[in-house]
Amino acid sequence: MFYFGVDYYPEQWPEERWPIDAKLMAEAKFNVVRLAEFAWARMEPTEGSFDFEWLDRAIEILGKYDIKIILGTPTASAPPWVMQKSPDLYRVREDGQRVTFGNRRAYCPNQPLYQECVRRIVTAMADHYASHPKVIGWQIDNEFGDRCYCPTCQKKFQEWLRGRYEDLDDLNQKWGTVFWSHTYSDWGEIPTPSATGSSPNPALALDYFRFCSETYVNFQELQVDILKTICPGHFVTHNLMGFGYDRINYFDLGRGLDFVSLDIYPRSQWSTDSCIDPSELALNHATLRGLKKQNFWVMEQQSGAGGWEMISMAPRPGEMRLWAYQSIAHGADGILFFRWRSARYGAEQYWHGLLDHDAYPGRRYDEAKQMGKELQRIGDLIHGSEVRSQVAMILSYDSRFSFEIQPNNPLFSYAQHFKQIYRVFHQGGIPVDIIPPHCDLSPYRLVIAPALHVLPEGCAQALTQYVRAGGTLLVTQRSGVKDEANAIVNQRLPGYLAEVCGVEVVEYDSLSRTRQNRLEFALPEFSGKEMPMVGVLCEILKPTTAKVLACYAEDFYAGKPAITWNRVGKGQAVYAGALGDQSLYGTLISWLLEKIEIKSALAQCEGVEVTERWQEGRQLVFILNHNDCQKTIHLDKSYSNLLNDMTYTGEVQLEPHGVLILTLC
Repeated sequence: MFYFGVDYYPEQWPEERWPIDAKLMAEAKFNVVRLAEFAWARMEPTEGSFDFEWLDRAIEILGKYDIKIILGTPTASAPPWVMQKSPDLYRVREDGQRVTFGNRRAYCPNQPLYQECVRRIVTAMADHYASHPKVIGWQIDNEFGDRCYCPTCQKKFQEWLRGRYEDLDDLNQKWGTVFWSHTYSDWGEIPTPSATGSSPNPALALDYFRFCSETYVNFQELQVDILKTICPGHFVTHNLMGFGYDRINYFDLGRGLDFVSLDIYPRSQWSTDSCIDPSELALNHATLRGLKKQNFWVMEQQSGAGGWEMISMAPRPGEMRLWAYQSIAHGADGILFFRWRSARYGAEQYWHGLLDHDAYPGRRYDEAKQMGKELQRIGDLIHGSEVRSQVAMILSYDSRFSFEIQPNNPLFSYAQHFKQIYRVFHQGGIPVDIIPPHCDLSPYRLVIAPALHVLPEGCAQALTQYVRAGGTLLVTQRSGVKDEANAIVNQRLPGYLAEVCGVEVVEYDSLSRTRQNRLEFALPEFSGKEMPMVGVLCEILKPTTAKVLACYAEDFYAGKPAITWNRVGKGQAVYAGALGDQSLYGTLISWLLEKIEIKSALAQCEGVEVTERWQEGRQLVFILNHNDCQKTIHLDKSYSNLLNDMTYTGEVQLEPHGVLILTLC
């Protein structure tokens, strides 16, 4: 079954309104609702005293329309009586200041007293709803995040380090604490990075970021264990924030869940730009799909203008449906809109839902209703179908954390570099899996390793074996620089990748915004190509076994290699030592795709996204028009549109924000 629904907060509205809401939801063909994620104060108004009667009544009303229920554990926002137990419950920010009551995610996830309160409310909820016929699953907390630097976390960090290193001598050696005379003689001497000033030991900082990430994994596991023990028939998930969130290793967080879920807001108060890059949205979906190499849910799909203090531009007619179908096109098996009705109170008064504050159904509700009718017809054809990728990009959270600590250049962003490369594939209609550094590479014909800065030897060996077995690898600048302790390797860069790439970095340069360089291609295959601009980070290469693809055209390293290509065993590796613009990666990737004969499903059209899902041998082609204007697409075969059963061939007019879901006739 394809699940289609909404996030609902009945505790915020008069009870006499609930039947009206349920009826409207049923008319929109919603079959699932998320409840209770911020209702701790209603469910446990005082310590150990539980009230689920109001929630039972809400579920009963929704159940009359056969609407299933996902319950959120309410641990993201505790009631005042919990937080008043001790000031130590509050998280300490990086600047050393404790947060205070009044927002959400104010807690320290390592606090034993908070964990005790969490166990009690989660256990009580699980006991009460374990056998409820309408409850199908759970969402843990809400959008985990925010590092804590409190004394409790410092002590836990020291214990964590004891488990990671053999002894203090091992830690001192790997961290290089001889520098600045920072050699530790007792575990209790080790600080958190917030206490060390603006430039902490990179090894200390990276391990602390790893520890903070693992802290949330453990906090989630605490709740998962309770739910799986008491409610073994229910699924358990968590709503993550996609590629853009960089404080938690999502590969680790997803491991203990039945499936992962995504919160996605294409347009919110934090961006005044009305233009939306569809590739950034698609990258969020690809990231979620890659965390467990399976389909995911969208637990919060934008349904109105976002806003806390400010109000974002509202979704244009058709956009809300377009965004939801884009999520489905990239692997979503469930969609819940956030939220049902715009809140009259609190920080999210201007985060609009399907209904405005006045509760009258309008165009956004009608758009969801249209989609509900469509999914009622075709949901079973989509559910469980898979996105099949021949290309993978390696997302290294260790490298991402390392660049957060030492960006190398203020103009460099690991995330933006990753997005820039992904955008080339997205615009070409080539699906991409996002994978961790330690992953089976054999299913892929092309693997991209963007700025693989922190490179364990085992990962390098796997990449080398992949190439020797016939794979194609593209590595970009500043790869292989650091070991697992965030120390620079004691060998020519790109370190463990030097042999497979057939190249050495003899020098590197960090350029300003006003100073750039140009490339000149060296092989005949690139004749006629424009000379792309490069800058920010440029490496001067010395080929050992590789051929030169491009050289620098300016500065003291004019004529020196910038990009190389190496044949190894049955495969090939390209090393791009210069940070380029979109045209550079477009040229390189197009060349590689042509060499290994990977093509998109259909010819591309500007602003029109084409992607596929497969139901066993049946191809489902999603065509999504992200433009505000009509676009003409060309179909090379005869297709049936699942949304209206019409048959299309040749030239087809696609309306603004229009959607086609095609299958071969």
